[in-house]
Amino acid sequence: MGTDDLFKKRRAARKQRKYEYKTPKANSFLIVTEGERTEPLYFQGLKKLILEKVGGTVNVVEIPHIDVRGEGRSTGRLIEKTDQIVKEAKIIYQNIWILFDKDDFEDFDSAIEEGIRRGYQVAWSNQSFEYWLYLHFYYSDSALHREDWNQKLNEIFQQYNLGDGTYRKNYKDIYNLVNVYGGVNTAIKHAKRRMADFDPANNKPSEYDPGTEVYKLVEQLKKYIDE
Repeated sequence: MGTDDLFKKRRAARKQRKYEYKTPKANSFLIVTEGERTEPLYFQGLKKLILEKVGGTVNVVEIPHIDVRGEGRSTGRLIEKTDQIVKEAKIIYQNIWILFDKDDFEDFDSAIEEGIRRGYQVAWSNQSFEYWLYLHFYYSDSALHREDWNQKLNEIFQQYNLGDGTYRKNYKDIYNLVNVYGGVNTAIKHAKRRMADFDPANNKPSEYDPGTEVYKLVEQLKKYIDE
C-alpha cells in the first residue's frame, strides 16, 4: 500500500470518528435566523438573561446550551445552511429552530414545510419579525407591510422613550427594550390570541397575515428564567 493511500485512509477514519462521537446535549438549542441583526440580538439578549439566572444554581438546574446564528440568507438557503451547521457541530442539538420572515420570498410556505420535514422547528413571521416586536406593546390583526410595522415601532420607541427614541435593527439590548413593562409575556399572549384560529392543515402561513409563531420558541426559552 502506498503512503498516499495510507494517509487518505487514516484521514477518512478520523473524519468518521469525528461524527461518530458527537455527544447529545440535553437542554441544547440551535437557533438559526434569516436576519443578521434584530433576530439574533433579541435571542442573544434572552440567552444572556438565562445564563445569569441559572448560572448560580447549576447544581439544581442544568445550564442550557444555546447557539444563535444570524445568517442573512433566503428561506430555502437558510435550511441548507442549518443542515451544514448541524453536520459540523460538535454536539447533537436537542432543539433546532429556524427563524425567518415572509417578506417577499415566494418559497415561504415550501421552506416551512421542508424545514419541518427535516425535523427542524420553524418560528415564522408574516410579514416580519417586527410584527412580533409590535406585539410586545399592542395587539393587532391588521395586514400591514413590513415597512409599516417598522414605522409603528418607531412611534412606540418615541412614545416610551426606548433606545434613542427610534426603532433600529442593531440595538444590542433589543430584548430588554421591548420587555419593558413585561412586554415579552404580553407578546406571547397577543401572539397566541392571533394564532388561535391558525390551522396548518387549512391555512398557509403566507396567507395568514399578520401571523407569527416566534412565541413558541420564546416560551421554551423563558421557562429557564421563570422556574
